Amino acid sequence: MAPQAPGEQPKLPIPGVQNIIAVGSGKGGVGKTTVAVNLAISLSKLGYAVGLLDADVYGPNVPLMMGASATPNAIGQRIQPLEAFGVRIMSMGFLNPGGKPLVWRGPMLNSVIQQFLRNVDWGQLDYLVIDLPPGTGDVQLTLIQTTPLTGAVVVTTPSEVSLEDARKAVLMFEQVREQVLGIVENMSYLEQANGERLYIFGKGGGAKTAKEMNVPLLAEIPLDPATREGGDSGKPITTRSEGTPQTALFEQLAKTVIERANETKNRHRPTMTIAD
Repeated sequence: MAPQAPGEQPKLPIPGVQNIIAVGSGKGGVGKTTVAVNLAISLSKLGYAVGLLDADVYGPNVPLMMGASATPNAIGQRIQPLEAFGVRIMSMGFLNPGGKPLVWRGPMLNSVIQQFLRNVDWGQLDYLVIDLPPGTGDVQLTLIQTTPLTGAVVVTTPSEVSLEDARKAVLMFEQVREQVLGIVENMSYLEQANGERLYIFGKGGGAKTAKEMNVPLLAEIPLDPATREGGDSGKPITTRSEGTPQTALFEQLAKTVIERANETKNRHRPTMTIAD
């Protein structure tokens, strides 16, 4: 979390939550939720206590991808998150089932996001992964301006249209003085049966953009039918006990995010001077 600027409203921590990782994208359709879901599961498999907040109120996909559809209970004023694959989860999809569209305006959206952050009984978490809505709109800005993020992960594909929007997302986080942990290039390539890689959406765009924006390239995740099938069936690829190359890539992404998060926290940790 970046130090607070003079005159800036204080960002209130979430009790019990040690690290908050926002997963964002400049546009939809790049697999942002797929990355958020598999990152959260991978962190859990590494032994950490993990929560996943679906902040995409208009298009909540976490319930489908995590195979969860129950209505959360409440104890007093505290909403109890559901749990799937060792991850505590909350989504508007649990409270608005049936796919009915929401026609809420900004203030109502911001209110429900704050309730999900502060009125959900997250308990003690090492990491809370927040799946942001696509784009750089009011909900994203309000959330990151009121919540002390450890850092943000920006998801893109190699296509130039997606990369242009990814640059905007990186700039949004920088403008509100939040650390960008790095860029994930999703759908990077298709691995063919003969081992050759087919670059459907372009080659090297994520690495080039990361260098231009002076942020790390965290991972290049290939286009994989099994990953799509896992999300559609509510059994993400990272839940497979036998493991796959794709699972290994997400687990390496989780380890890289942990390293970057620790670097960020150490960089902003105040130094203590012992008087003589």
